[in-house]
Amino acid sequence: MPDAVALRDRAFRAICDAIMAGSLRPGTEVSDTGLAACLGLDRASVRQALIQLEQAELVRVESGRYTMVSPGDLHASRVAHSVITAMHELAAQEAGPRLTPADLDAMRHANTVFDRALRADDVDAAMAADDRFHGVVLAASGNVHLRTVLKQFTPTLRRIVRMRFASLSGRDSVLQHEHIVELFAAGDLDGAVAATRTHWQTLAVLLDVLGSGPDPA
Repeated sequence: MPDAVALRDRAFRAICDAIMAGSLRPGTEVSDTGLAACLGLDRASVRQALIQLEQAELVRVESGRYTMVSPGDLHASRVAHSVITAMHELAAQEAGPRLTPADLDAMRHANTVFDRALRADDVDAAMAADDRFHGVVLAASGNVHLRTVLKQFTPTLRRIVRMRFASLSGRDSVLQHEHIVELFAAGDLDGAVAATRTHWQTLAVLLDVLGSGPDPA
């Protein structure tokens, strides 16, 4: 039987995915009772998940009044973007000397799946493959604190990532991934770290788009 942490994480992922997919739109009021019934989970797990989502600024909670999906927050997205870029850059720095040929092959395979998903306009599959690609570097870094920080800030940026992978500009990520892998394979750690930083900084363009118009969600 799953423990309390596993159930909370399952609830967190399910609600987060619904927000990112647009099933739960900004401004939608939700309740732990309703979500628990929809997810087939207990209310305690859902309540704990909502606390995490509030910390990630994906929901707003007014105790005794309401819980609602947060409107798009450009400032929060910019902060999350800066933190996430720095964490992935640090992961690349620490992982470089540890990456094995098997790790590099795993990254190449994830990028192949990522490319196929983008060509099929399957955004969910593309995001999963992208997570696997970067997950290899995170695992190789051996730094558990990076995962903790990313777990807090990544959900805030997922909406922007979905926008990128749903657009033609998302195809650029395939080549960026290839470049990062080949730099690691060549032993060019400084180049791989710089390429990783540049890769994540490309999301700033979409943040600028959000800043010049209404929230696309």
